[in-house]
This record gives sequence, C-alpha cells and structure tokens, in this order.
Amino acid sequence: MSSLTGDSLADKPISLEKRWNVTTIVDQIFYFLTLILAIGVGFVLTWVAYEIVGLAFPAIQGYGLSFLTSTTWDPVRNIYGVLPQVYGTLVTSFIALLIAVPFGVGIAIFLSEDFVPVSIRTPIAFAIELLAAVPSVVYGLWGIFVFIPFLRPFYLFLHNNFGWIPLFSTPPRGNSLLTLGIVLSIMIVPTIIAISRSTLISLPRDLRQGALALGATRWEAILRVLVPAGFSGIVGSIMLALGRALGETMAAAMLVGNANRITPSLLAPGATIASLIASQFGEAGRAQVAALMYSGVVLMVMTLLVNISAEVIIRRFQNIE
Repeated sequence: MSSLTGDSLADKPISLEKRWNVTTIVDQIFYFLTLILAIGVGFVLTWVAYEIVGLAFPAIQGYGLSFLTSTTWDPVRNIYGVLPQVYGTLVTSFIALLIAVPFGVGIAIFLSEDFVPVSIRTPIAFAIELLAAVPSVVYGLWGIFVFIPFLRPFYLFLHNNFGWIPLFSTPPRGNSLLTLGIVLSIMIVPTIIAISRSTLISLPRDLRQGALALGATRWEAILRVLVPAGFSGIVGSIMLALGRALGETMAAAMLVGNANRITPSLLAPGATIASLIASQFGEAGRAQVAALMYSGVVLMVMTLLVNISAEVIIRRFQNIE
C-alpha cells in the first residue's frame, strides 16, 4: 500500500507539469495564430489601398489637389471635381451624428440601468440589434416609399414658415441632404446603442454603489461617474458609427438626389462621394473611372482621419500609465 501511495504521489507533479506544458503550447499557438491574422488584416488593407491608388493615379497626376476644390463634374470634357460630394458627405454625416448620438447614448443608459425589468429590456435590445442587420438598400427603399411621403408635410412647414433661413430656403422635393441625414441616423444609432450599452454594463458595480453611498442621486451617479468612466467606449461607438455614415452607399444613392452642387439649404438635393461612385461607376470610361477612384481615395483618407481622431480621443480619456 505504501508503494502504491508513493507512486501516486510521485505521479501528481509529473501530470501537472504535462498539463502546464500543453497549456503553454496552446497559448503559443493561439498567440502566433492571432499575430498572423492581425498581420493579414493589415496586409489586406494595404493591398486595397494600393490597388485603389493605382487605379486613381492618372487622375491624381492630372488633377492634383484641384480635384478637391473644383465643383465641376463633366465626363464629356473630362473635367472632374469632388468638392460638392465632399460637402454632401460631411453635412449628411454631421446631421446623422447630431440626431443619433443623443438618442443612442440615452437609450444605452436606459438599457444598462434598472429603469425597467429585464423582461422588457431584453426584447428592446434584441430589436435594436436587428436594426443593425437590415441591409442599406432596404433602408433606401423604405426611405423612398415611406419616409419621404411622411416627411413632406414637415418639409413644407419648414419652408413656408422658415424659408427666410438659408437652411430651409429650397422648396422641398423629397430627396435631400436632410432626408439622407435622418435615414443615416436611423442606420447608425443601433451601433452607438450596442457598443455604449456593452461599455456601461461592463463597468464595475462598485462605481455605482460608491457614488450612491457618497450621497449622489441616481442621475448624478450616471452622468458624473458612469458616463465619464465609459467615455472611451462611447466615443469609440460614435466614431465607428461616423465611419459607416461616411461610407454609406446604397441609401445615399437612393435618397440624396445626386445633384452636383453646393447649397446651404438642407432641403435641397445633394451628393456624397459614395453615391457618386455607386451611380456613375457602371457607365464610366477610363478617365472617369480614374476620377471615381480618386474620390474613393479621398473617402478612405476621410475615414482614416476619423479613426485617428477616435484613437487620440480614446487615449486622451483613458487612464494610460
């Protein structure tokens, strides 16, 4: 019996060592696998950028930076400028953020705190996640057949009563910068809600309990403790939503009106870079394809600047030691 007991005791450290070796090998395999995948993602992004810049190089060489300041887009004379599309992209994205951010963050707070029972919060969160999965072309069709007729009386009211303001000076026709901005806000608000809600839920409960123990009201604890603690995640959700708004294609092509002009009126048709590429790429010649690829390079640079800004803001508000 003693020999059996001694043998069993001697075997235990060996088995633990074997388990430790297996765990170490698995960890190393997982590390190198994720490293290869991360490098692969960077390689794919570099490859895409290289191909787009290569196709756009004739236009980049021919137009230079004047491509960004010109308002003429004439395929007949091969004169191209993308300033109206850059303007439309920025305006519609700004409108989308102006509407989506308050609603998105507010709904995220509502779903992360105990304002209603879990049996009510869970179906709401599930429905919001389903909204994020709806294809953009469906939003475009819904906007044409449902949303534009619904908004037309409101647009007429704005034009008739506030037409002296440049923002509402154009007689409404349905397709406009404001219409696309509102639809984009509906499309990006699920992203803001989902990521912001996950950020707020992941915060330690000690933050809530500590704030309440110090005498803070419920809303003081939310606005002065929880939201600042999860600010980096909220900013990340907003920037991710902005990236989608900047690059949205089908809904933009169907709702913005595709008018090559710059106007202060939000009720007037306009154009975005994505809608320009979607509406003209199929019939474009070689020179026009190069100009469209150049506009794609401009859009890539814009989204890159958004990501850099998001990283700077997040690092600014994170406690990095």
